[in-house]
Amino acid sequence: MPVSFEGKLVVAISSRALFGFEDENAVFDREGEEAYIELQYSRLDVPAREGVAFPLVKKLLAFNTPQTQRVEVVILSKNDPVSGLRVFRSAQKAGLKLERGVFTRGRSPYRYLDALKANLFLSANEADVLGALEAGVPAARVYPESAQAAGRHTGEVRIAFDGDAVLFSDEAERVFQREGLEAFTRHETVHALKPLPPGPFKPLLEALRGLQSVGADAPMRVRTALVTARSAPAHERAVRTLMDWNVDIDEAMFLGGLEKSEFLKAFEPDFYFDDQHGHVELARHHVASGHVPFGVANAGRRQP
Repeated sequence: MPVSFEGKLVVAISSRALFGFEDENAVFDREGEEAYIELQYSRLDVPAREGVAFPLVKKLLAFNTPQTQRVEVVILSKNDPVSGLRVFRSAQKAGLKLERGVFTRGRSPYRYLDALKANLFLSANEADVLGALEAGVPAARVYPESAQAAGRHTGEVRIAFDGDAVLFSDEAERVFQREGLEAFTRHETVHALKPLPPGPFKPLLEALRGLQSVGADAPMRVRTALVTARSAPAHERAVRTLMDWNVDIDEAMFLGGLEKSEFLKAFEPDFYFDDQHGHVELARHHVASGHVPFGVANAGRRQP
């Protein structure tokens, strides 16, 4: 009987998102692939440092019990198979139960996301993230140097999302970019009862719903937050859209232009997703952050 990921939250993650391979990557950039492979193999028994998404992965895997496997994490990496040995060995020494991996030795790995039925792809490579988004998979470029807040809420996975161009489409953002704040507010007020089209991260929010409904046997819970520059009256369309999708958000912050990073610092998410570089650059000083290169704010970015 073949293994099935049906009903599971599936996270595909690159080696550099899971482990701190920045020093090794610098060797690759400076000396080439052969030197990189030799270095990784020489460090086979040296546990890799935790990467920016390591705490998130560890918490998500805590949803699994001997009776029920709710989360699957798969390594999806441009690394070579030899370097993959160190990835799996480091995971084992860190207590992460990872069983599956795809290593493509320099080729873009996102083409395997559909076969994995992935609900999320995290990578330090922007081109791979762009390819994943184009394929319809929620994806973000991680910032390896981000701060961490994961240790402060050991019984909760906390995930924060921007609204427009992340959970929602960039429809309203296009109005704002083209005509300004007044026109944006007017547009959203007129369309308050019309649900926004879905953005790239709606599938992840829906997939998290299964974890939000787990019973008492799971040692972990999910808490989500919407952190958006919207303010009243534009907030109404966002709330009504989530209601129409039948998904729950635990906290909603309608900040009306206030700096997001201080609110994220207070919420302490395990990960934050935003489409705008400026917000991510500020947020990463407080929390683990990922850039979603989608929508009008990223229109200059070339798709693969």
